[in-house]
Formats: sequence, structure tokens, C-alpha cells
Amino acid sequence: MVELVTGHAGKAHATAEQAAGLNAGILGLDDYVLNVHDKFKITVVSANKVTIGTGELVMQGRHVSQGTPEDLIVTNGSQGQKRNDLIVCRYAKGSQSVESAKLVVVRGTPTTGTPTDPALNTTSPLDGGTTYDMPLYRIPLDGITIGTPVPLFNVLRPMSDVWDSLTQTEVLTLINSTYGTVKGYRRGSLVTLRIDWKSSASGSWNTGNFGTLPESWRPPMDLNFSYGGRDGANQKIINVNANGTMTYANQGGTQGTNAFGMTVSYAL
Repeated sequence: MVELVTGHAGKAHATAEQAAGLNAGILGLDDYVLNVHDKFKITVVSANKVTIGTGELVMQGRHVSQGTPEDLIVTNGSQGQKRNDLIVCRYAKGSQSVESAKLVVVRGTPTTGTPTDPALNTTSPLDGGTTYDMPLYRIPLDGITIGTPVPLFNVLRPMSDVWDSLTQTEVLTLINSTYGTVKGYRRGSLVTLRIDWKSSASGSWNTGNFGTLPESWRPPMDLNFSYGGRDGANQKIINVNANGTMTYANQGGTQGTNAFGMTVSYAL
């Protein structure tokens, strides 16, 4: 039977199951930590205690909130043995269909070899599961020592990030010199630059300097692009460096002083 969920029916009728279905339909069937608060940041307090910070998550459409940090006890390790424990957010549906969520440490099996993760409950409540575990961290133990926790969750980026990734900036002049200009535009993390240079350094192996890009336009590592002039002359390497400097280097052979231009693109 069709039902208008977001509408007045003269009685209480909207259910948590319907809200979960809407969340899952919009966000997807994966489990996510939301990009707010402490994002469930973990702190190792001692050999058998960790603290999980505040955060919000969505697991199989169910929204779970942790408003204050929570301490969890990790069972002590054993000398000469290794173990993997998992910290999970556990959904449970009990008697009279009462639902709950809590953070749980799932203990692994000690071994002298390579430890494996313990089994979790993986049947989604959307498919009728009454217990479901969303893994947050792997806690490796070597003897009695807790190793560095390994995050196992994805952080769901907000819609504003999606908007930024689709929005194109206007064309801006990033470098303006008596020798020419470097203009550019961005669409999300993709940068496109147009170089229009009025003259070129002569000499088979001479170099030239365009200038420095603003910080938000700089690539994460040094990049190199090839420029080929007409009839094989004016062969150059265009360098766009992580510190923002842009240079070019002639690549031997015949090199003139004519103007040149090209377009380069890269991801930030």
C-alpha cells in the first residue's frame, strides 16, 4: 500500500524504518562516518583502554550519534601471541522490535602466527538482519602491547564538496609579466592553464622563468609537460612545480626567440 510519509495523516505514522530507507536511498548502502565533530577519533589510553571521540555515522541507513567520548576496554594481550580486535558500532533489534546501537570491542583469536580479524555480523537490517556490525577500527595487539589502531571506515564528504567539484571558476590571470601571461580556470580539483609567452630564451639548452602560481593552484608534486614548436624547432619542457614556480627548459637543437603558447591540465 502506498503511503505519504512526509505528510499529515492525522495520526503518528512515520517510522524509523522509513527514515532509514530514505537515508540509504540517498547516501547509498555503504556505511559512513559523517564529516562532523571528532569523526570517532581514537586515542589509546593504556594497554587495555581506548577512547572513541564524538561523531555521527550512518550504517545501512541508520543514523547513529555519539555526543560525548566513550572509553572502551580491550582485553589484555598475551605474551608471545598476536591478536586483532575490532571496534564496531553494533546495531541490534531486540524484543518488541526495540532497536539500539552501541560501540563494541570484538575480540580476535590469539595466535603465534599472523592474526586475522574476528567475524562480524554482516546481514543488513534493510534485509531483515537483527544484528549488524559497522567496523570502525582494527586494534592490533603484539603480546601485551596495543599497536597503532587502523581506521576501517570511510568519511562521507558533504554535498558542498560535490558542488565545488562540479563548479567551474572564471578564467583568472595567475601570472602577468612583460614576457606574457599564464591564465587558468578550475573545475573542482582539475586545473587548466593557458600559457601565452611573447618570446623564448635562445640557445639550445637555455631556460626561462614564467613566475609563481598562487598557492591554491599548485600541484602536489613537480610536473613536466612537453612543448613542440613548428617544424621541430623550439622543443621545450614546461615545468609546473609543487612550490608554485613555473619554468621552461630548451631541449637542444634549433631554438629561436619567437613567441609560444600551450595549454596544460593537472589535478590538485
